[in-house]
Amino acid sequence: MSRKFNVLLKNLYQEDSMDQDQEFIPIISSEDMPDIKEADMPTSLPILALRNAVLFPGVVTPITIGREKSTNLIKSLTGKKKILGAISQIDPNVEEPEHKDLFHVGTVAQVLKVLEMPDGTTSVILQGLSRFAVNEFTSVDPFFMANVSLLVDTMPEDDDREFKAIVSSIKDIALRIINLSPNVPPEAAFAIKNIDGTKFLVNFICSNSELPATEKQTLLEKNDFKERSIQLLQSLTREVQLLELKNDIQTKVRMDMDQQQREYYLHQQMKTIQDELGGSPVDQEIEELKKRAKDKKWSKEVADVFDKEVGKLHRMNPMAGEYSVQLNYVQLLLDLPWNEFTTDNFDLKRAQKVLDEDHFGLEQVKERILEHLAVIKLKGDMKAPIICLYGPPGVGKTSLGKSIAKALDRKYARISLGGLHDESEIRGHRKTYIGAMPGRIIQNLKRVGSSNPVFILDEIDKVGKDFHGDPASALLEVLDPEQNNAFHDNYLEVEYDLSKVLFITTANDIATISPALRDRMEMIDVSGYIMEEKVEIARRHLIPNQLKEHGLEDKKFSLPKKVIEEIVEGYTRESGVRTLNQRIAKVVRHFAKKVAFNEEVEEKVTVADVHKILGHPRYLKDTYQGNDMAGVVTGLAWTAVGGEILYVETSLSNGKGNLTITGNLGDVMKESAVIAYEYIKAHSQMLSVSPEIYEKWNVHIHVPEGAIPKDGPSAGITMATSLASAFTQRKVRESIAMTGEITLRGKVLPVGGIKEKILAAKRANIKEIIISRDNEKDIKEIKEIYLKGLTFHYVDSIMDVLNHALLNEKVKNAVSIS
Repeated sequence: MSRKFNVLLKNLYQEDSMDQDQEFIPIISSEDMPDIKEADMPTSLPILALRNAVLFPGVVTPITIGREKSTNLIKSLTGKKKILGAISQIDPNVEEPEHKDLFHVGTVAQVLKVLEMPDGTTSVILQGLSRFAVNEFTSVDPFFMANVSLLVDTMPEDDDREFKAIVSSIKDIALRIINLSPNVPPEAAFAIKNIDGTKFLVNFICSNSELPATEKQTLLEKNDFKERSIQLLQSLTREVQLLELKNDIQTKVRMDMDQQQREYYLHQQMKTIQDELGGSPVDQEIEELKKRAKDKKWSKEVADVFDKEVGKLHRMNPMAGEYSVQLNYVQLLLDLPWNEFTTDNFDLKRAQKVLDEDHFGLEQVKERILEHLAVIKLKGDMKAPIICLYGPPGVGKTSLGKSIAKALDRKYARISLGGLHDESEIRGHRKTYIGAMPGRIIQNLKRVGSSNPVFILDEIDKVGKDFHGDPASALLEVLDPEQNNAFHDNYLEVEYDLSKVLFITTANDIATISPALRDRMEMIDVSGYIMEEKVEIARRHLIPNQLKEHGLEDKKFSLPKKVIEEIVEGYTRESGVRTLNQRIAKVVRHFAKKVAFNEEVEEKVTVADVHKILGHPRYLKDTYQGNDMAGVVTGLAWTAVGGEILYVETSLSNGKGNLTITGNLGDVMKESAVIAYEYIKAHSQMLSVSPEIYEKWNVHIHVPEGAIPKDGPSAGITMATSLASAFTQRKVRESIAMTGEITLRGKVLPVGGIKEKILAAKRANIKEIIISRDNEKDIKEIKEIYLKGLTFHYVDSIMDVLNHALLNEKVKNAVSIS
């Protein structure tokens, strides 16, 4: 037996428009509804147009009446069964709809009650009975009349389990929506739970869901009840997902608001307590910042920026994330040494003494620093020069910066530019970014607390470049004396004067430095050391430092000159002294271990001790290999670690005149070999060589140590001499080496790295050197100590080289070339 139940209309529908004392309206399930047959229903019905509402069979709903046609229709109804047809408008915004503005499917409804409301409006309570379709409208005044036909729902079979599952899901989701939606009263859940009839349950939920009117109309027009139920389930599923999402968002927002309000209340309480205890720490901190600002020597422009930023800081909530960013910026302004300088020590003799004590040699660099000091002493002011110290590794370029700072009594700062590829490392980040900070120039000035330090920019030739920007281009402003008095850092956003900073850059290979950057710097060549200098550096600096670092400074322990020379020649191959320092450290560590074990230690280290500690010598001394073979000539080469000697070997074999070049040579060096060969062929008569032999003999030019890449034009005259010696079988002058570029016309051009090449020649016991006449000026700039024991021959052409390098004497076992 079906169950009847009563629900208060006020709570189900229009809560604000009903009176507390109104009567209860019975809501019945579909099983209790009388069957409405087409024969019992009038063929013509008055039509009530509904806005934003769709009435379903079996459902009771209140409708507010306001339009004239609707009022006329309600007043015209008489009798117990007041029947009408309820149809929804297509467009709810149409005030006076015509029949074309109405859908053609509606619901036959019975008027249960007419209520006159206190505000003068009329409400009609309707109960849907059955669906119908409009055949045609017969009248529009005083209200719509239409001929209609009854529509019958196609119901599924009683044992359709899928349909039962669909209805059960609809019921569960509807209850879920009621729980999630704040606008639906909880009594609606009670009503749904007490509906047993499936047809009435589906229609009830269709009518009272928050779906759009057009979607409800689509559901009403479905003749297949199972299809109507499936479409309703889909719509309710979307609605419950939307409600869940909205509730999640509202919960998160509510939690955030609650947290902010909690923090605000706590902050206000803290402020009140702090005021009682004697003031807010934030206010005290800002007052301290303003007090520090009074002692700064900055310009009016910087002072105005500081006042503006402090005012902004004071207005900020200390709990806000931007507060710490703003505080860091203000503190940076205060920490920078605006117009704060250290006083230079103008005692030139003291400065020279300090430089000589710390570094042996490097006279050109020391002279330039002393010149700078002298000008400042006389004039009182001078823009600091931008000096670039370039040379092989380990010659003391970087450590020289510390000595310069010490000699001037200035602060010392250093940046390693090796591998730097982000422009912001120089210019800083804009402070709008999270984690922004000033560039390393500004950071180091803040650290040293002076605006005129000695600033080392190390490894400037190894600056990278990628999508982050070009740091080398950013350095153009830093290293330009005409621009760096107004250096702009992106984080600081205030111009800073770098003109008093003494910038010293270091590099190994100036070829990789951009021309614009190289043009801004004063280039000073810091070349390698000869044997005597390395021994003196080890004796004065390296050995005392290692003894001190290993706790042996109070011990009687020494390395004689002979031992140091053995370490230099047998265990190092460099222009500087970095590897030498490492080898000495290993020797000192060995004896430190003996001292720690209370073993007996000799005061002087011997050569045998060195071989025992460091092993067999790793490098063979570069030595001259004699002139017994034709076609073997000694050349001089420059490398990143200093000068070296190299041998060019030429051999001839019977063949068709092919030229083979080996030895891991670069393109430029191969071109030099081809030029030398073509020159010898073109001037064969001057060498008393028959031109026909070039077609009978294959030529093979080889430069030993093939694992080492070699390139450059400076071996040109060496290759030409080697070829001439091979074809003529004449001896090469003993103990002679050469370097120079050649042209196809036979000219000898100057080359670089002269000092390094001279040092390599001295190591190999070379006595004579042939170079271009244009290199004579380079020889005159080199100290006499480096030139001692060497004889230089300056040449203009290849024939000058051959006339001096080749003897008239043939080699032993000379091959007959014809």
